[in-house]
Formats: sequence, C-alpha cells, structure tokens
Amino acid sequence: MHPTTNPDHKMIEELSLNHWQPLSTLLYDGWVLRFAKGYTKRANSIQPIHYSTQDVHEKIEECERIYASHQLSTLFKITPFVQPNHLDQLLQERGYTVVDRTHIQTRSLDNLKEPDHPDVKINEQLTEEWLDHFCRLNQVNDLHRETMEQMLTNICTRVGFISLLIDGQVVACGFGVVERGYMGLYDIITDANFRNRGLAEQMILHLLHWGKENGAAASYLAVVANNAPALKLYAKLGFSKIYTYWYRVKEAKI
Repeated sequence: MHPTTNPDHKMIEELSLNHWQPLSTLLYDGWVLRFAKGYTKRANSIQPIHYSTQDVHEKIEECERIYASHQLSTLFKITPFVQPNHLDQLLQERGYTVVDRTHIQTRSLDNLKEPDHPDVKINEQLTEEWLDHFCRLNQVNDLHRETMEQMLTNICTRVGFISLLIDGQVVACGFGVVERGYMGLYDIITDANFRNRGLAEQMILHLLHWGKENGAAASYLAVVANNAPALKLYAKLGFSKIYTYWYRVKEAKI
C-alpha cells in the first residue's frame, strides 16, 4: 500500500500529464485515458487520479474495450493518488501484471553547481534538427518520430530542448518543461559511444539553470527503479525519491 499522500506530490502527477502529451485524451468519470498510437506507456495509459463514482468493474471493462478498439493493451498507471484507492488490488485480481516500477524524484534548484562543459544549445521551440538528433540517439523509427513530433508540439507551457555537443557533434539531448514552479526533465539520452564521461550531468546542470531562469524553483523526473546508472547520476545531482508508481497491464486480445 502507498503511504499517506501529499497534495504537492499529486500536483507533480498533474504536471507530468501536461508535460508528456498524448495525441488525444478521453475523460471518463475522473479517469484520464490517453492515446498516442502506442508510443510510450505514459501516453497510452489510464491515469485514475481523480474522483470515481461509477461501478469500478464496469469502468475497467469499458476501458479494456476502448483500448482494444485502438489496438492497444490496457495499461493503468498506479500512483499514490489512484481513485478508488483499492484499484491496484482489483487489477491484480483481474490478471493485470506489474511493469516498470518507477521513482519520482525531486530537487530544489537552490545551490546549483555551475556546469563545466560550455557547448550546449537550448531552443524553446521544437526544431527538426533537435528531433533528428533525438531520434538518432534513441533509435526512434519514422512512424514514432511523427507521433513524438505531434506530442511535443502539444505541450502548452515553456519548453527547453537541449543538445550537448563535442567537436560540433551532438552527443546528448533531452528537454525540460516549466510549469507552476517546477521543471520536469524528460528523455535525457547520451550517445552510447560517449557514455560514462559525465556528459549527461553537464547537460542536466545547464537545463536546471535554464529552468531556474524561467521561473522554476524545483525540478522533478521519473526514473525506472532498476536503472542503476540513472539512479546514481540523479543522486549525484541531488535528486531524491518522493514516491513510486508502476503500471498494471493486460495484453490486448486483438
């Protein structure tokens, strides 16, 4: 069971919905159903974080029908804020399995180190160049590239798309989204040939400073619980866990 929930933490869940946009959403009795042609769990899952008044078993069955009609597996994101609060147990009883246990981490933007690596670019508009590099580093195919471009264009608040260069070559990239005093960090990726050189740390420091300059007082991120290198990096940067979420998945029968 989750510990007593913190209202500030629930706000971070809301921010994460805003900062990783799907292509479309359906609001169903307080549950937010998100769709993005199967690109990422975050954008193709049910977020049951608001009130729930209807029979929960009927709601689950209807969600299964809706996602099957989109040729998608039914995915629920289970946070400390789920409504009703026994939903995780109900899904387990219905044969849903747990995947991608993930930590939400935060840090204040006070006392930030200055980065040592100066060669970065931050654009506040999505560019074809940034998307090219992101897709190359992340091995995103053309279909998902088009989907991601639409998802990133759907973000309604201030965004910084960052690239880090060595000898004129982009070797790392990511982006940050600022809203309500927080900056969310997303899709931090480093070229496999340039890892273990501290470049992700340098890039994130630049992005944290940019967020602070644009009104953020704190930053948050999501890191998969078994990603030891990322956990080590974010601990070094001063991030610490505030809560954990996971997905419950039932494979589509289509």
